Amino acid sequence: MLTVLVDYDSGNLHSAEKAFQRMAQETGGGEVLVTSRPEDVARADRIVLPGDGAFPACRAALDGYGGLFEAIEEAVRVKGRPFLGICVGMQMMASWGREYRDTPGFDWVGGEVVKITPADPALKVPHMGWNDLAIDNPHALLDGISTGDHAYFVHSYHMHVTDPAHLLAHVDYAGPITAIIGRDTMVGMQFHPEKSQATGLRMIANFLRWNP
Repeated sequence: MLTVLVDYDSGNLHSAEKAFQRMAQETGGGEVLVTSRPEDVARADRIVLPGDGAFPACRAALDGYGGLFEAIEEAVRVKGRPFLGICVGMQMMASWGREYRDTPGFDWVGGEVVKITPADPALKVPHMGWNDLAIDNPHALLDGISTGDHAYFVHSYHMHVTDPAHLLAHVDYAGPITAIIGRDTMVGMQFHPEKSQATGLRMIANFLRWNP
């Protein structure tokens, strides 16, 4: 079993790699590999796409690695390999990103990524720190996770999903903010599971065990 964390120069993957390796060891989840090679993605059993920074920059960086996105899409959309997007990696699953300029996403999950606008003007953007998850739809990723469990967020934009069935969990920040999305063999987390202590580690373990 091989889990690939895609490296396309969009953030420091050291802590994510350590968290996935730890949970792979605890669950018998096999090998974890950080790579930017399309051939490694093609042979992966599970694919994780992280992302830090602005949506257009992350999309351009990913497209700048010749054949990398194509290998991801082939593995996920054609072969049905389980996929996890983290932070901007989740946002790029959407149809469109509206940060700075309109940027096409993967269009795997219908929706758009827009700026957070809390109803309470006293709340700062970016949305940064711990917040309580509210579960919207059941999913294997959420095994052992309950409404009220904490996750760690750092972001100024979030995804509005077109189909409510694709919203697995949200948080409240003077209005709902999408926290977890999912459809078919694909899931995404707006927060950083590797920074979310027991809750995040549990979801990483669930992803490594997931057999959709």
